[in-house]
Amino acid sequence: MSQSERLVLATRYRLVSEIGQGANGIVWRGHDDLLDRAVAIKELRLPDDLSENERVVFYRRTLREARAPAQLRSTSIVEVYDVVIEQGRPWIVMELIEAPSLEQLIERSGPLPPERVGYIGRKLLDALAVAHRAGIVHRDLKPSNVLLDGDRVVLTDFGLAFSSGSTSLTKTGHFMGSPAYVAPEVAAGEKATPRSDLWSLGATLYAALEGRPPFERDNVMATLSALANETPPTPRNAGTLGPVVSGLLEKHPTRRLSHARAVDRLERAMTAPRSARRNATPRYRLMAVIALVGAVVASCGIGVTALAVGMMRESPGTQPTGQPTGQAPPTASTVPASGGGTLVVRARAAGCRIFVAVPGTTLTVLANNETIPPGGARQYDQPVLNAVVYDASACEVWVNGQRKPLGEPGQRRSYTVRAR
Repeated sequence: MSQSERLVLATRYRLVSEIGQGANGIVWRGHDDLLDRAVAIKELRLPDDLSENERVVFYRRTLREARAPAQLRSTSIVEVYDVVIEQGRPWIVMELIEAPSLEQLIERSGPLPPERVGYIGRKLLDALAVAHRAGIVHRDLKPSNVLLDGDRVVLTDFGLAFSSGSTSLTKTGHFMGSPAYVAPEVAAGEKATPRSDLWSLGATLYAALEGRPPFERDNVMATLSALANETPPTPRNAGTLGPVVSGLLEKHPTRRLSHARAVDRLERAMTAPRSARRNATPRYRLMAVIALVGAVVASCGIGVTALAVGMMRESPGTQPTGQPTGQAPPTASTVPASGGGTLVVRARAAGCRIFVAVPGTTLTVLANNETIPPGGARQYDQPVLNAVVYDASACEVWVNGQRKPLGEPGQRRSYTVRAR
């Protein structure tokens, strides 16, 4: 037994065996003798060439940033029990989850199906929402920090990674974080933000779908160069998740999907009919080709819209969508007060904006970003509908005669409606 394995931290946490090693330390299987339970203990270490001053900064940052996630409560975030100082360095005592990481699953089984990746992404968005509301940025979201315990998806090392913009650390030349999953702005030296975590989420979902992260190269410098200079590749196996992943991998933070938009797109992708999911990849590739061709022909003066419509018409399985011929939108006077029909949306105030479509092999759009004037209403009687309300406080929604609760101003809500 090594000297470390004989250690008892704070007179109660006994180290049992090593689980694994990372860039910043070692994770141990431990036992809490006071509460008689198994725990995970992370021993944090830094390279030997750091100055004493830099070590002090490191330890102080560890204590501050490890205490914060201990206040977070989510089944998708590993629980932090304690932080102790032993042998002059910090040790983080956490919930022990004996389950494979997403990285291990990818290495063992290859790319995951889109349905599974969508589920993982939704749970990780929940974890990020809890953390970001508390002012905590993960800074190192990647597959090895995502544990899959049955249906439970758990994000680990929350708040324990350190900002690559820290002057005291970057002076040493050590790159903090994982280059293949770090956001471009963070790699360029800017401060990590919640939008940076969303980029890392996109890279993680890409890796789960494709088997490797989007910008991984043979070495760190080549990876960072690709991150800075190359366009994010289009995921080939994403299906309906393609727009979600590509939106998260927008290089400029302000153009990147926000948390709310990522949730909305992901939920719509996950509720799409199976036929739409099967056909989504060729359609998504077609739109990527259209965008590429449009960029090339723009300088030649060719009408990009006309070109896109022509390609859509010639492509098998696709056709322009719109409201069915002869179907006029109902007015408030024609809509039953009880909310008759499969779906009824009433405008309580200005800003009631909706998207409504009939799913199927070809998506039929009934309302595309339509604004309903205050006091107006729209009724739809199709047996199956997908709907999005862009301001849940401005719209009153009835589904199968049942009124849905109002939401907060500016809150976006999605509905999958089926006739009873």
